[in-house]
Amino acid sequence: MTTPLLNTIQSVADIKALSHSKLVLLARDLRCFIIEAVAAKEGHLGASLGVVELTIALHYVFNTPLDEVIWDVGHQAYGHKILTGRRSVFDTNRQFKGISGFPKRSESDFDSFGAGHSSTSISAALGMAIASKIKGDFNKQHIAVIGDASIASGMAFEGLNHAGVTDCNLLVILNDNAIGIDPSVGALKQYLTNVKKGTEKQDNIFEALNFNYSGPIDGHNLPELIVELERLKTVKGPKFLHIITTKGKGLRQAEENQVTYHAPGKFDAVTGDLYKKTGTVQPPKFQDVFGITIVELARQNKNIIGITPAMPTGSSLKYMMEVMPDRAFDVGIAEQHAVTLSAGMATQGLFPFCNIYSTFLQRAYDQVIHDVAIQNLPVIFCLDRAGLVGEDGATHHGVFDLCYLRCIPNLIIFAPRNEIELRNIMFTAQLGLKHPIAIRYPRGRGTIIDWQHPFETITIGEATPLKRGKDIAVLTIGTMATVIESVIASAEALQGISHYDMRFVKPLDEKLLHSIFTSYKTIVTVEDNSVIGGFGSAILEFAAKHQYKNNVYLKGIPDYFIEHGTVLELQEDIQLDVKSLAAFIIKLK
Repeated sequence: MTTPLLNTIQSVADIKALSHSKLVLLARDLRCFIIEAVAAKEGHLGASLGVVELTIALHYVFNTPLDEVIWDVGHQAYGHKILTGRRSVFDTNRQFKGISGFPKRSESDFDSFGAGHSSTSISAALGMAIASKIKGDFNKQHIAVIGDASIASGMAFEGLNHAGVTDCNLLVILNDNAIGIDPSVGALKQYLTNVKKGTEKQDNIFEALNFNYSGPIDGHNLPELIVELERLKTVKGPKFLHIITTKGKGLRQAEENQVTYHAPGKFDAVTGDLYKKTGTVQPPKFQDVFGITIVELARQNKNIIGITPAMPTGSSLKYMMEVMPDRAFDVGIAEQHAVTLSAGMATQGLFPFCNIYSTFLQRAYDQVIHDVAIQNLPVIFCLDRAGLVGEDGATHHGVFDLCYLRCIPNLIIFAPRNEIELRNIMFTAQLGLKHPIAIRYPRGRGTIIDWQHPFETITIGEATPLKRGKDIAVLTIGTMATVIESVIASAEALQGISHYDMRFVKPLDEKLLHSIFTSYKTIVTVEDNSVIGGFGSAILEFAAKHQYKNNVYLKGIPDYFIEHGTVLELQEDIQLDVKSLAAFIIKLK
C-alpha cells in the first residue's frame, strides 16, 4: 500500500514526534490504508473514514493507553487499531482467527473498553473516571468518543445525567455526522442540526447538564482539533466537545452514499465503485422476505405497524417506510423504547411488528417482560440476525434469544426453516393472537427462489415431520433444518434417520414429542442457539417431566463466546457443520 508516512509509525510516540503538517499527511495515508484494506477484505468503512483526523489528534494529544479512549460504536475504531500496533495484521480484520472488527480489551492495551453495540462509551468512561478519582489519580484523562447517532440512545443520556453531577475528569466527544447506518432521526438530530447552523436559540442542552461545552468545530481540521483537545486537557470536570464530520470522508462514493458504504463489501479501491453483481438468480435474504411481506400484509390490514430501532435498511423495513411512512417508524438507537412503543400500540388494537436484531433485543429485556409479556400484549417481535452472523463476532451473534425468551410466560417462540414459513407465520400473527410472539430468523439468504406463495395459516404449537425413518430422531429448530437435510443426504448410512422440524420452541408440540419419545431410543436436537438453556434444554425438560429415559444429545452453540469468521468457518469450528454432524450421528447408530 502506498502509505510511506504511515509505514514509519511503529508506536504512538512516533505520532507525537510529527509536525502538524506531517500529521495531515499521516491522515491522508491512514485514510488510504483503510480504503484499500476494506476494499480487499470487506468490513466497516464510512465510520472510520470519518474520524481519521480525530483518531490521530487523540493519540497525539493524550498519553494513550494510560489516558483511556473509549470508542462508542466500535466500527469507528479502524484507524485507532492501525495506529496502535495492528497495522501489519490488519488484513486479518474480521477474518477467522484474525483481529476483531471492534475494540477488544484482550487484543490490545489501547482498547480500553470493548464495544460492538452502541451508546456504552459515556457510562464506561465515567466509571473509569470515578475509579481514577477514588484511587487518587487526578491527572488521568478519560475520553468517550460517541458518534453514528449513538448519542440519541437512552443509555447515553443516563451516562450524561450522572456525569453532570460529578467533578470527574471526563471528556465526551460527539462525532456528529448525522447518520448511524441509516440517517439519524428524532428531535435531538434536529437540535444538533440547528446548533451546527447557528440557529438554535434554546439553552445548550449539554451545558444544561453541567458539561463544559465547546464547539461545534470541524472534525476534519486536524490542527484545530489538536489545539482544542490541548485546551480541554487542562479543564477539570465533565467536558463536551462537539465536532462535525462527514461519514465516509475521503472517498467520494462513501460520502455520497453513506448507507451503502457503511459496510460496502468488496469494492474497487482505485475507483471506489462497488463491483457489479453477476450470476444466476439467488434466493432472497430473510430480511427482504420480511420487508416485502409486511408491505403486502399491511395493504390488506390497516392496523399493521412496522417499528425498528435504527435498522430500516438492515431489517428491510425501509420498504414499508417508503410506501407507508405514516405506519412505519425508525425510532433511532432505542431498543427499549421500540418495545414499549409497540406495547402501547398493541393496547389500542394495532398489530405492531417490532423488528430488532436478536443481539439488540437483549438491550430491551425488561421491556419484553414488564411491558409486553406480563400484560400479555400481542406484539409481534421479528428477530433478524438470529444464530451465527459471521464476521461481526461475539457482540453480534444472535445465539441467546431462545434462552432468554423461553423462560418468559405468555410468549410464543417460532423459528421458520425457510422463506415460506416466515411469510406464513407473519400472516398468522396479524390475524390476531392471544399472546405476543417472537419470530427468529437468520442473516443472509434462504433456499427458495419461488417463495411468494399464497398465505397459509400456521397452527400455533404444531411441528412438521420432514422425514420419517426407523433410526435416530433428529429434532431441529429454524434453518438448522436445512443443514440436517444436507446431513441426511450426505451418507447412505443416514437414510434411515427421522427428521422433525419442531418450528415452535414455545409451546412445544407435546403430542408429537410423546410419539417421538416412545418410538425412538436415541434423539438428537440441533439448534443455532446456546446449547445451555435453549431448544435442546426444552426437550430435556419435557423428557424429565414425563420420565422418559431415552438417550438425548444436544447440538448447538457451546458455552463460550464465539468469535468472528464466516458462518461456515464458525460452524466447522464448533462442529455444527454438515460433515461434523453427519459423523456425530453415524457414531450414535
